[in-house]
Order: sequence, then structure tokens, then C-alpha cells
Amino acid sequence: MSPAARTPRPRRYDPAKTRAAVTAQYAEVRRVVGGLTPEQLAAPTRLGDWTVRELAAHLSMAVGSVVRALRLPAPPEPEVTVLAWPSATAQYATGIDEHVRELAAGHDPVELLERTAEEFAQVVPGEPDDRVIPCRPGAMLLGDYLVTRCVELVVHTDDLADALGTEIPFDRQALAATTRLLADGLAAKAPGGSVEVRVPPFAVVQCVEGPRHTRGTPPNVVETDPLTWIRLATGRADWAAALDAAKVSASGERADLGGLLPVMS
Repeated sequence: MSPAARTPRPRRYDPAKTRAAVTAQYAEVRRVVGGLTPEQLAAPTRLGDWTVRELAAHLSMAVGSVVRALRLPAPPEPEVTVLAWPSATAQYATGIDEHVRELAAGHDPVELLERTAEEFAQVVPGEPDDRVIPCRPGAMLLGDYLVTRCVELVVHTDDLADALGTEIPFDRQALAATTRLLADGLAAKAPGGSVEVRVPPFAVVQCVEGPRHTRGTPPNVVETDPLTWIRLATGRADWAAALDAAKVSASGERADLGGLLPVMS
């Protein structure tokens, strides 16, 4: 395998910071949902025909999945790394949608979020980061799986803010982990070294087959801010529209990432 085609190694994340980030971002979700009126809970979102109520149920499910996994027998060893997760999520969308609708129909969203937070606080702190848990797309280390929970929380906090027409704070570590994993997901999807993607202050990756840059300014550079990158990488924003709105700068003949996005859908 040539250096340009080599799949990047998974990035290392600080487990303590990741745990704190999940807790902090989930607290923001609970704070916002706890103050919503019935009319706001019934408001539409950009996620198909989900309302805010379904979105809140999904957020509780995303965090609750950690608790559910820890209550199951531990697999003998991890099967996948965190890098495999972004590209694998789409295949589970139908099952997730059905579960979310059942949760939303049968539970008060505020009570659901609070109960999940209590269970998380009771179960997770006593488990080591190298505990192997059963999850999708395969058995994974708890520390790695918690990084994916940062992604779920940040992406859907942004969906919630969009639906409500308001701003919701992002925990800096959660935002950083989300930006980095989705950037690494792009590099894994299109391995190479001809394009440098910069998402300051959190991530820089090289991707796309072609001549590898070695020194000086790379000939093909893409740069954007974390939230724009997250929206592009998850299909919430369109590449061409982001370019037209000057949300993204792209220089060089290989710097068009439109055909490689989204990374996660």
C-alpha cells in the first residue's frame, strides 16, 4: 500500500475529557428541553417528519445506549475502532427511527432525559475506559464509544437549536471531539495527501489521492469553521451553498469535496 493510500490511525482522545464533555453537553440539552412548551415540543425539525419531541427522545436514546450496553455481557475484545463509526451509522437509520417514535409516544421527554441522566451518572463512572461494550457497528471500547456520543449530542443539539430558532451552547471538548472524528472520517473515506482540510482550532487532516504535499503551503486547501464542517459532514449543509456563502474556502484543483460529503448520514 502506498503512503497516499494508507488509512490514518485512529486519533487518541482524553477519556476523562470525553466523559465530562458528554455530561456537559447532555446537561445543555436537558436544560433547553426542560423549558419547552407543548407547542415547541410539537415544532418540526430538519430531520424528516420528526418533531422536537422525537428529537429529544433520540437524544435520550443516544446517551442511554451507553447504560444499556454496560448492562450486557462484555464481548471478549473490540471489533472496531471509533474511526469505523461515522460511515456505518446510515445502515441503522430505520431501526433507530422506529425506536425513537415509540419512546416519544410513550414517555414525557423531560422525564425521559432526566431518567437517562441519572442512570448514566450511576452506571458509567465506575466502568473503566477499556471496558469492551456491545454496540453498533461492532464491539468497541467504552472510551471510544463515548466519543461517538459527543458526536450524537453536538449534531443533534445543533438540530434542536435550528428547530427552536435559538442558540444552544456547545461544550468545547464535545465540539472538538465531533470536529476531529468527522474530519478523520473524511480522511478514512478518501485516503491520500493531496488536499489539506483545516477546521481551526480543532482539526487538520490530509485526504484525497494525488501528489502528497511535503513542505510550504499545500496546493489544495479547504478551510472552514467547526459548525459549518459538522453540518457539511452530516448532510445538514450543502457544499456548493457553503462555498457561495463564504462559509468555506477551497483553493486548488482537487479541493472540491462535494462528491465526498456527507461523511456521516
